Amino acid sequence: MGAPVSRIGRRRRAESRPQERTLFGTPARFMVPRLVFIGAVAALVGFGLLMIFSSSSITALTTAEGGYDPAHYLQRQAVFVIVGLGLASIAALVDYRSIVGRGLPFLMLGSIFLLLLVFLPSAGQDAYGATRWISVGGFSLQPSEFAKATVVIAGAVLITQYSRDRFADAGRARMVGGLGLVVPFVLILLQPDKGTVMICVATLLAMCLLGGVPAKFIIGLLFAGIAGFLFISLKDDYSRQRIVTLFNPWADRYNTGYQLIQGFYAFGSGGLFGVGIGMSKQKYGFLPMAYNDFIFAVIGEECGLVGTLGMICAFMVLLWAGFRIARYAPDLTGTLVAAGCTTMLIVQMLLNVSGVLGVFPLSGKPIPFISYGGSSVIASLLLAGLVVNVSLRSTLPDTEHDARRRSFALRQGQDDYDCDGATSDERSDGFSHAGRPTPRSARGHSLLQTSFEAPRHSFTVLGGGREGHADSVERRERPGRREAYREGMAARGTERANSPEALRREREERARSKGARYTTDRNGRRRIDLGPSAGDRLRKDDSRPEVRGTNYDLGDRRSGRRGR
Repeated sequence: MGAPVSRIGRRRRAESRPQERTLFGTPARFMVPRLVFIGAVAALVGFGLLMIFSSSSITALTTAEGGYDPAHYLQRQAVFVIVGLGLASIAALVDYRSIVGRGLPFLMLGSIFLLLLVFLPSAGQDAYGATRWISVGGFSLQPSEFAKATVVIAGAVLITQYSRDRFADAGRARMVGGLGLVVPFVLILLQPDKGTVMICVATLLAMCLLGGVPAKFIIGLLFAGIAGFLFISLKDDYSRQRIVTLFNPWADRYNTGYQLIQGFYAFGSGGLFGVGIGMSKQKYGFLPMAYNDFIFAVIGEECGLVGTLGMICAFMVLLWAGFRIARYAPDLTGTLVAAGCTTMLIVQMLLNVSGVLGVFPLSGKPIPFISYGGSSVIASLLLAGLVVNVSLRSTLPDTEHDARRRSFALRQGQDDYDCDGATSDERSDGFSHAGRPTPRSARGHSLLQTSFEAPRHSFTVLGGGREGHADSVERRERPGRREAYREGMAARGTERANSPEALRREREERARSKGARYTTDRNGRRRIDLGPSAGDRLRKDDSRPEVRGTNYDLGDRRSGRRGR
């Protein structure tokens, strides 16, 4: 008795199928993007702590707010990073499908509650002409930063529902769209915080492209966003002045254009390789918000063009890894969550960098992981944790064609075992799928490929294919000497049966059975006598064809083979 079919199949499959490269017990195609993403986030956080200490040390040393301690802002940022890492770990370990399902209503209601607290006089804080923060235990919390994660998850749920059934559950779609998108956008605009709204709208556009939303809807949303941005920006004097300053900051170089001009000076002083870490001159009170909104200018001064490009390249690596993780997500919702969180981080970075470089109006949004700010770094790490969450649930088929195979249901035949050792009586239904290895299936390879193996016809592809049946037979792991001899004799017999002489005799037998006769030509070759031709059958036995209008003998003109 040989080994069980499932055990033999697994051994044969392990021997014949090329082994996929793994890292730490996980397929490399899943682990490499995950490690690259985590490494990029760690590098950006570490570089951000270094630049925060360099750009804020003078301000902290010379002001009472910093306690005259040069490491004051560094210590606070380190605390924020630790808190963010803890929340990111929780976001990575809890299955995102649970967050999208049961946890989404709590996320939406929690975000709306925090956004409403901003407008309470006892909790809200005014700063720089806006009310965006709430005071919590001596720390300032910006609810709009945490609402970005809710926007991504709500957008992923809506796009998935549209792609699956075109909003068949209209009530759920209205609830998610209203509480997850419309209400947060309105509350954020009332603060006002146009930068966060722009980031969220750009992220939703990218998610719509990935989710297969019609192009006309995306174009309409894009034009609506641009029109809304221009309307809101031109309505109040502060936003309108920022747009005017963008085109000519030197028109008011000591007032509205002062910060942008000092940033230009910082880039000009840095050159190619910079003046060195900690050697910036603009941080000595010349550049406002050097450790927050304009930290990119300090990076350009101290690290030069090489340092700024290096930071941007790190974000591009993060973008590649995030979209790679989105590609290997187990479902469309996971793809949209991973791609949306990654896009949101990249868009926020580009918005800050373009504002500091003077190619876009200043938005006041910090660089993720780099700029000083507790809400910013915690929210950014939370988004990164969601991306890692999707990566931890990546379970794609072994090949890109297996996803197509899963759409074909296979009807089970009379096999006794499947590849996992379960009998046919133990199965709950009569169907299985090609994504799951099955006996005699092209993917299962549960039987040995030997010459005496019975045809594999125990499965029928629904909707097409060939029906067949093969009885369950026991197969040995390796044929013995007697079986090998019989196999060889059978092969030689088949070879003799396929020889030209044997085929000729077979044709003669078939013709003889039909009443055919054989003749021998002048060269001695045997030919089948097919009888008289059609013309000979129409004529008499001893007559010749007559030509109309002639009465002479045609015997001399006829062929000697047919004439007398």
